[in-house]
Amino acid sequence: MEFLAMHELSILRWVHILAMVYWLGGEWGVFQTSYHVTNPALSLEERKRHMETAYRIDILARTGIVLLLPLGLHMGKIFGFVPLLNGSGVWWMWLFFAIWLAMTWTAFIKRETDIGIMVTRAEESLRYPLIAGLLIVSFMAFAGSGPIVSGEFNQWYPAKMALYAFALCIGLFLRLVMRRWTERFRLLAMGPNAEQEAALAREIGMARMAAYIYWITIASVCFLGAVKPF
Repeated sequence: MEFLAMHELSILRWVHILAMVYWLGGEWGVFQTSYHVTNPALSLEERKRHMETAYRIDILARTGIVLLLPLGLHMGKIFGFVPLLNGSGVWWMWLFFAIWLAMTWTAFIKRETDIGIMVTRAEESLRYPLIAGLLIVSFMAFAGSGPIVSGEFNQWYPAKMALYAFALCIGLFLRLVMRRWTERFRLLAMGPNAEQEAALAREIGMARMAAYIYWITIASVCFLGAVKPF
């Protein structure tokens, strides 16, 4: 315990870097695999195998994105940016994100079932108030009020938080596309379906455009955390 207390910030920073790497790398893996998932020239079984691969890669990215926020908040507490988390507040914060992470993994493990789809939708619904809350406290911090304390040369912290919230918005859309893969492949398993194939092609086209914005946003979050430019 003494070792953990002595190196708390360094350990948090290390895990934060790992989470960012898995987030960025995982999204690239899913992006590449999606070409095979939506390729109608392949057999349905082969496309489903690629979809399984995409899900297995994506769970690392999902884990990374969930962990980044509590890690960032915990480090923010150490820097004095989030006094609300002093004392027992940090443990309540970690409990909340542990539940969120448990929902994420439950949705992954049960992804081929109705329960999995239900948990996925519940996890997606959880993001809406979280995104709104992050944006509100970020802009309050810019205005010099609210639970996030940041002054001159510390505006990078709420800026990073706002960009993370924006990334969650894009992630919501990409999660929706992947959830629809499962639903559409259930229909395709019943036989050829031109309508479902067209919907897959349309959705993956929009998802790929969103992915480029996603990577730029992730890179910007990394830049703010590493350089702290303002």
